[in-house]
Amino acid sequence: MIGLLTDSNSQLPAELGRRYGVEVVPLTVTVDDHDYEEGVDLDADAFYARFEGGHRPRVATSQPSPGRFALAFDALAGRGAQEILAVHLGSALSGTINSARVAAADSPVPVRIVDTGTASFGVACCVWEAGEALARGAGLEEAAGAAEAVAATVRTVFTLAALDLARAGGRLRHAGGEDEAGAIPVLTMDGAEMRVVGQAPDLATAADAMAAQVLAGGDALRVGLGVADAGAAPLWRALEDRLVGAPAVREVVRYRIGPSVGAHTGPGAAGAFYYPSR
Repeated sequence: MIGLLTDSNSQLPAELGRRYGVEVVPLTVTVDDHDYEEGVDLDADAFYARFEGGHRPRVATSQPSPGRFALAFDALAGRGAQEILAVHLGSALSGTINSARVAAADSPVPVRIVDTGTASFGVACCVWEAGEALARGAGLEEAAGAAEAVAATVRTVFTLAALDLARAGGRLRHAGGEDEAGAIPVLTMDGAEMRVVGQAPDLATAADAMAAQVLAGGDALRVGLGVADAGAAPLWRALEDRLVGAPAVREVVRYRIGPSVGAHTGPGAAGAFYYPSR
């Protein structure tokens, strides 16, 4: 048996976690000087509630400790894992993978670590394909290779309501024009940096543009549709309507944009990660 593990920045939905038996190690999210474990004692709803009334909470994130990873490795070994595949947030973005490496040195079973070089549901896409490989009977290295292949091909498109928050965190460079009055900005990621790729005059046009970008991403696409809070749900549903059942789309899952990502994107965010599956 090969155990599968990731960190909470992956935003892995419970549906995929149950399907592949994934152990999730939580990042720490600090909100107004209080520390929480993402997905354990702070979920998406509780996090975005802190923004109500125009409040901008002070938010920071930090990697799990090696001790937290050690507990997760022990838990998987206790469930019968003889090897562990750990798929994580990129090392250029966080020290999470360094903690995993420290803990792996004392793991009761061998640990193969994949540095995805990406973040958010992009990490979950790598876990998704690794889980599919393991379900087909792949060995550790083959499953790791599947995750690494997705890391090189996964793409994203999304919208934000809180561009000021993204800029303040250094993730979005002000290129001019992205604050056009009444327009919905459409963005993508270049490495760790957000980039505005267009402006839509209304929700339907934004959903059309985002769906077109996804559908241009290849065949047999696996797609994750993410939403921060209820304010972004109409765009989420419109995008889902355009993608579910499309010939190029193999499977669509929904996920919530949780605290460790929402710290950089704020409320009102919605979008998709996608990749061509094997």
